[in-house]
Amino acid sequence: MMRFGVIIFPGSNCDQDCHYAIESRAGQPAVMLWHESEDLQGCDAVVVPGGFAYGDYLRTGAIAKFAPIMQSVKRFAQTGGMVLGICNGFQILCEAGLLPGALMRNAGLKYVCKQVYIRTETTDTPFTHSLHRGEVLQVPIGHMDGNYFCDEPTLASLQKEERVVFRYSSPGGERTPEANPNGSLDDIAGICSPGRNVLGLMPHPDRSSESMLGSADGLKIFQAMVGALVRK
Repeated sequence: MMRFGVIIFPGSNCDQDCHYAIESRAGQPAVMLWHESEDLQGCDAVVVPGGFAYGDYLRTGAIAKFAPIMQSVKRFAQTGGMVLGICNGFQILCEAGLLPGALMRNAGLKYVCKQVYIRTETTDTPFTHSLHRGEVLQVPIGHMDGNYFCDEPTLASLQKEERVVFRYSSPGGERTPEANPNGSLDDIAGICSPGRNVLGLMPHPDRSSESMLGSADGLKIFQAMVGALVRK
C-alpha cells in the first residue's frame, strides 16, 4: 500500500474530494496534512488540493507558499518525491517555485465551472505512464484564475522537454479556441517539473473519480501514481 498525504489549507474545499478519490477509488491509505505542520507523516506522495487557500486574498497561492507544510513539500519534491497540485494546488506550486509560470485571471474574467476535455501530451511522467499519448480525458474545472502564462523561453523549454502534460482539447482531441476554457497559453492544462515528479493540473481529477460524477477519467491519474510508486 502507498501512503498519500492531502494538505489542508484554510479555505481548502477539495481536500475531502482528494481523500475520497485516493482511499475509496484508488484503494490507498490517505492522511490529511495540516498547513501549520512540517510533518509529511512518511507519505509516498503528496496532493496539494483545490480550494481558496487563505481566501486567495492576495494572488492565488501567494500566501499558501509560506505555509510550514509547503517548506517540507519543497524538500520532498527536490529529492524526487511525487507531488500533484490540482487547481489552487497548481497555483500554489507555481508561487512556491516548484513549477514555472503563473495562473492569471480567466480570459473571460468570469468564474468557469464545467466539464472539459484534456489531451494527454506525454506518457513520460508517473502521472500518465499508464495512459497513451493523445488519450482524451473528461474532467471538470472550477476556477477564476486558470489562465496559464509563462514567458517565451519558458514555453520553449516546456515544449522542447515535453513537460506540457495535458492540453485542453475537443472530445476528439482537436485543439480549438472553443476547447480552451480560460485562455491558457498554448492550451496548457497541466505541466510537470524538470524531474517530472511534480505535476500541476488545473482541471479536477478528484471530481471525476467515478462515473456517477459524470466521468471516472480522473481516476486514471491517481491509478498511474499508485503504479509508479509500486514500481519505484
